[in-house]
Amino acid sequence: MKKAVFLLLVTAVFAGGFSLWAQHDDTAQFPKDFRKWAHVKSVLVGPQSAAFASEGGIHHIYANDKALEGYTSGKFPDGSVIVYDLLETKEIAGNTTEGPTRRVDVMVRRTELYRTTGGWEFMSFPGGNPASESLTAERQAACAGCHANRKDHDFVFSEFRK
Repeated sequence: MKKAVFLLLVTAVFAGGFSLWAQHDDTAQFPKDFRKWAHVKSVLVGPQSAAFASEGGIHHIYANDKALEGYTSGKFPDGSVIVYDLLETKEIAGNTTEGPTRRVDVMVRRTELYRTTGGWEFMSFPGGNPASESLTAERQAACAGCHANRKDHDFVFSEFRK
């Protein structure tokens, strides 16, 4: 009887542990409802910019609550998420308006997993499609290299608009 109870207990612990392991995901997910988060700022990159080919359009930057702490203190805690929402532009009757989503870029602060990139995971979702994450290891390294220019602001380019 004791052996059967012990075996049942070991099986339950193993199954529970496996279930928790299977639910753990080392990659961050596309942030749902990010447009309801705090709006940090917007930028319009027009045809006169050298970056227009890849960055042209309207950029909206959003931050979750943890990232807001970082914008205040200059140190972004783990769990901070910053979203860079890049939209095409449309000209309608002399007005520049938002067009379709070009891509959604995401930075997630996870210092233990991303020590070589300043503690940040970088992701990019072409067309804003949650299933289309597309950054290769080389592209992630390029993102981290560029963001290293803002080490003084914990690797974050944007500053909260006051």
